[in-house]
Parts: sequence; C-alpha cells; structure tokens
Amino acid sequence: MTSSKESVLDQGGVRAARIVCKFGGSSLASPEQLRKVRAIVEADARRLIIVPSAPGKRDAMDTKITDLLYLCQHAASVGADFSTSFAQIVERFTGIERDLGIAPVIAAHLEQFRDALARGVTPDYAASRGEHFSGLLLAAWLGAEFVEPAECIVIGANGLVDPQTWGLLGERLSETGKRYVIPGFYGRDGDGQVRTFSRGGSDVSGAIAARAANAMLYENWTDVSGLLMADPRIVENPRPMEEVTYAEIRELAYMGASVLHEEAMAPVREVGIPVNIRNTNAPSLPGTRIVARLSPEVVASTQIAGVAGKTSFSMITIGKNLMNREVGFVYRLLGVFEHNGIPFEHCPSSIDSVSVIVESRWLEGRTEHVLEEIRRTMEPDELDFVPSIALIAIVGEEMARTPGIAARVFTALAGAAVNVRLINQGASELNIIVGVAPEDYPRSVRAIYGAFVG
Repeated sequence: MTSSKESVLDQGGVRAARIVCKFGGSSLASPEQLRKVRAIVEADARRLIIVPSAPGKRDAMDTKITDLLYLCQHAASVGADFSTSFAQIVERFTGIERDLGIAPVIAAHLEQFRDALARGVTPDYAASRGEHFSGLLLAAWLGAEFVEPAECIVIGANGLVDPQTWGLLGERLSETGKRYVIPGFYGRDGDGQVRTFSRGGSDVSGAIAARAANAMLYENWTDVSGLLMADPRIVENPRPMEEVTYAEIRELAYMGASVLHEEAMAPVREVGIPVNIRNTNAPSLPGTRIVARLSPEVVASTQIAGVAGKTSFSMITIGKNLMNREVGFVYRLLGVFEHNGIPFEHCPSSIDSVSVIVESRWLEGRTEHVLEEIRRTMEPDELDFVPSIALIAIVGEEMARTPGIAARVFTALAGAAVNVRLINQGASELNIIVGVAPEDYPRSVRAIYGAFVG
C-alpha cells in the first residue's frame, strides 16, 4: 500500500499542477447551473478532478434529491409504495440529461436502482445514489472519466477516511492530463459496503480527492462568494474573508459559522493544500482562501478572522469553599457528565467555583437528574443553573501577538450595555469566548464586529 507521504508527493517531491473542484448541490440543481459548471471547468485547464454533490433545490418549494432517496428506501423497507418519490427522482435526472442533450445513459441506472430498492438496500446506499447519478451525468457532460468512490475511498468505523484511501485513490487518479469525475459523499466500509459521510460530506470527498491526487488547490464551488466575518442576518454587509487559516476556520465552524463541513479540512490541512471557496454564479470573484499561514497583507488589515456564536448552551456553576484544596474535584464533577453521556464544551473556573458549559439539548428532560447527581457527588455550597446562555467566539491567529484585543472586546460590550456572564480563552490564544444572555446576543455580535471592522 502506498504510504501517506508518498501519496501526496510525486517522484520529484513537487505538488501536481491539478485543481480539484467540488460543486455543491445548488451548482448542480438545473441544466442552467450545469452549463455554468462546464464553463468554469473549461476556463482553467488545471481543473481536472471534479467532485459533484447531488442536485440541490431548484426553488424553496423543491425537495432535495437525498431526502427523496431516503423516503424511497424507507418505504421499500416496510413494503410500501415508493413510486411517487421515485418518479420525482427520475424526472430530475432525466430532465437534466434531456435539456443538456447528453446521450441517454441515466434511465438504465435508475431502473437498476429501482430493482435494488425492491430487493432491499441500506439507507447509506440509497442516499449515495444522488451523488452517483449526478456524477454519471456530469462525466458525460464534461467528457470526463467516471470514478466510482466505493472502489477507492474507504471509510473507517469512526466515520472518517481510512488512510489506505490515499494509495487507492491516488493510483486511480494517477493520469495527470486526464479529467476525472468522482462523486462526493460516499465510499465503502471495511466490508466493501457503500457507506456515506455525514451530511455535507461531499466537502470531505473533495478534500480527500485533493490530497490523494496531490493537487495544488482545492476549489469548493457553492452559491456564496466566500466566507463572511460575521453572520449577515445579524451584521449588515459583513466584510468577506479574503484569507483565513485552517485553525481559524475550525474555530469558527465549531461556533456555528456556516463554513465547510467540520471534517473537510483535515485531509488537506495535514499536507498543506490550500482551499478556495468560490461562487458558481459569480466565478470572477476571488472568494476566500483557506491556508496554513496568512499573508502579510491580510494580517495588516485586521487582527481577527471573524466573530461567530450560538445561543444553544446551558451553564451549571458549582461553588464550594476551598475547592482548590480538594484533589480531583473537577475530575469527579466531569465524571457526572460522563456518567450521563453528556459532552461538555467549556469549563472555566476560579478558586472556589467552576462552571460547566454544555449544549442545552443534552439536558432536555433530565436537568433535575443531573443537578441532583452533582449535589450528591460534589456536596457543593452553591449550585446555580442557567438554562440558556449564548456564546460568542472572537477568532484570529494574530490575537496572541496583538496587545489590546481583549480590551477592545470588552469595551465594545460595555458600550452596548451588555453584561458578560462568562469569559474563556483557549491556551492557543486563538480565540476569546464570552457568554451573554441570549437576548443580548445580536447586539453583542454587532458591537464586537464594529470594534474591529467598523
């Protein structure tokens, strides 16, 4: 088997002059969108590896292909009629084929799938067919070679890509002058059965293809012109991110920013392949580049990458005199959460108190049970429960090297008359996290953004 290092370098140790292009569902929703895709691909001869999603919604009333596939599989599994949902799938794919003038190929594949549904297929297999059929059509439309992911992408028991993929897929994509289409979202497990990544997994597939092919760039084409420094539903016309690091994007994604699938960065980050978020409907715009290290120009423009947050947290605070003298106090406290299968997000502390922040959904229907177990186990002097708190992350790699960042954050919040309930900063100094009341969340984001961007 080819080693990971060998799979990402050619014999001369030079990255191949190929670009991997992943196109999201909105870019493939209609024949008009597929025409844009071909124009983008043909505009740069280096765009040789194409990773499609399933066709997305054509309008707000449309149904996602993947949802229709799940409906068909479920109906078939209980012996119910799935003809209506299946007819919608047929209409979408044959309509695209017919409108683009592609030689008829998809009907036979759809019929085979109908027969497979009747015999019984797994939900993963059914869901994967959206990307599979999309890939077949796109390969025919581009005159490219179709690559079956189930033959060369191995997904481990943990749901992540297995390292043997780098050799298998790298060999399959080895002809550097040939154009390939490899569907996103799925591969196979160790037993050879089709398995999907989680939703949004086509982003992961694109990163996998980029690494396996030793690509110079991974372009992720979607319906937005890059990433924004704040939520546009809260901040009016937030500044686009010209450049952002892998680490910054991970922090922003964790705090709810609408960015790439959280696992999509790992394959390319490990080998330093840059990512470019581009807009299929505005291909002339540069989009956002995700890189290992920021350029000096970007560093000079602002000290933060962005502001992101979520309102879906709860906070439990335990107070006990001389807590700091009790060996294993926090260990025993977190053991309560482990015992109840509850992951924690943050754990800020002082001499005589400690808070545990969790996503509120983990406490639904069992808050009192968890609090009682804490009382029994920890014997606290005080136990306080805040059912709803919003967390805001201010993210930026330059924060650690820039004096006054925290002062600007808290001055902005004070000016907006926001009471800060929680302050936390990671050891990497990559972010500052503040907790505020949910009703203060929108104006807090606007105030912080304004303090750095204006």
